Amino acid sequence: MELKKIQNYIGGKLLPPISNNYLNNFNPAIGEVYSEIPDSSIEDVHLAIVEAQKVKDEWANLALEKRFLILNTIAEKIEERREELALAESIDNGKPISLAMAVDIPRAASNFRFFATAIMHFASESHEMAGDAINYTLRKPIGIVGCISPWNLPLYLFTWKIAPALAAGNCVIAKPSEVTPMTAYLLSEICIEAGLPQGVLNIVHGLGSTVGEAMVRHPQIKAISFTGGTNTGARIASIAAPMFKKLSLELGGKNPNIIFADCDYEKMLNTTIRSSFANQGQICLCGSRIFVERSLYAKFKEDFVAKVKALKVGDPLVEGSNLGAVVSEAHMQKVLSYNNLAKEEGGTILCGGERVQLEGRCENGWFISPTVIEGLSYDCRTNQEEIFGPVVTIMPFDTEEEVLKYANSVKYGLASTLWTADLNRAHRMAEQIEAGIVWVNCWLHRDLRTPFGGTKASGVGREGGWEALRFFTEPKNVCIQYQ
Repeated sequence: MELKKIQNYIGGKLLPPISNNYLNNFNPAIGEVYSEIPDSSIEDVHLAIVEAQKVKDEWANLALEKRFLILNTIAEKIEERREELALAESIDNGKPISLAMAVDIPRAASNFRFFATAIMHFASESHEMAGDAINYTLRKPIGIVGCISPWNLPLYLFTWKIAPALAAGNCVIAKPSEVTPMTAYLLSEICIEAGLPQGVLNIVHGLGSTVGEAMVRHPQIKAISFTGGTNTGARIASIAAPMFKKLSLELGGKNPNIIFADCDYEKMLNTTIRSSFANQGQICLCGSRIFVERSLYAKFKEDFVAKVKALKVGDPLVEGSNLGAVVSEAHMQKVLSYNNLAKEEGGTILCGGERVQLEGRCENGWFISPTVIEGLSYDCRTNQEEIFGPVVTIMPFDTEEEVLKYANSVKYGLASTLWTADLNRAHRMAEQIEAGIVWVNCWLHRDLRTPFGGTKASGVGREGGWEALRFFTEPKNVCIQYQ
């Protein structure tokens, strides 16, 4: 059977790569190739930029109401094709289809709708000077921008970048992950149906080392928004910074989950299961280091491990599967290697830690049992390095000072979760935790108006709300002195 070939979306048309070369696209639940994606080259990126150049002024000057209508139509069409997109996301990524239906696809639609609306209310500042002059700020689109997104939340994070860039009046060259390209391809079809002007959004599929590198290096792409690994972010910065490009880098995480004995226990326990293993732990916001106040530790350990053992690892397309497949065979091997490392470092695996062999359709799929490890030092490699899989460590603590030391010991600073009924403690701890996001008595409770991003090696800049629209525009101050 001939494999389906994904196409690039350039100049409003679906096109094969100029080289006519393709890459294999795997279904991780069955471990087999099910489609092919363009192995695009520098020439494809250049073609996309030529097409964007043709329309960038027209799109930048389009009335906000018309821009809103087009982007809102894209949101509506995502919702109309929700089941199709969720199925595609599940097959492409390995996540349970129920998760894609409930989270990924609705959020993709929300991203377009939110920023379509936000641009209608985006305002600049003015400053009066001692009664003799006034300053006001103009914000104009940058021109052509590059958006590079990861494989863990493919359409969710792809639209999180594209929507504000388009809303702000930019033309976009976008590269989805070559590991999970299918919903980006379907978005191409949606944009054509929605009447997005040709060349405003161009989606170029391919490898980061070719397509991504060409985007970062091209002088006509004036800003780069990237979500992915910290090492890749460092390389992007090394290339883009000397070219004076604007950069937004959302990178890795090794997030602490801090649990005090006075928490709402049942809510905490159920949420911690989700914050540990949602999307097979392949969310940059998952809490992979769980610190529990000593007086609660024994009870938590018993109850948490029991709940983890009850989670079902299964076919992502079958109702009732709590965890699906991890995204690739290479990633499966990486995660399993950390379970072996944890044992070498003196840890005890309380449950999980192994590849799961399913029967039937998914017998060759890349599945891992959810893993809980204890007995490790806070500063060992397992507790310091990003694993990005269904693996968590648990350890007790006695004081606020002690757990803050543990929490802040890593090079990352993306997100954190804090469980306590003490409001004073919540404020005190939130101020001292080194992270861009602190969730108190909740997890992944997102308001799209708020700034999103991390500190330290977790990134540079912020996304979301006005922060995203500011990033994708250039401010210009105008000073007028009164006559």
